Amino acid sequence: MKISARNTLKGKVKSVKTGAVNDEIIVELPGGAEIVSIITKTSAESLGLAPGKELYAIIKASNVMIGVD
Repeated sequence: MKISARNTLKGKVKSVKTGAVNDEIIVELPGGAEIVSIITKTSAESLGLAPGKELYAIIKASNVMIGVD
């Protein structure tokens, strides 16, 4: 797989919460951190996403917001 995004994080599907149109995919990264992605139900089915499946979270953004207390 070759992609233009530079931020790829390997992880495993922790859970899939199915909605009417979109699914919420919770990805567990090594070390226990989690990333949540909302993708279409069709895409989740096409990728065969299910708990335990290995995948890559690919982040492509022109802006990343930072906050502090």
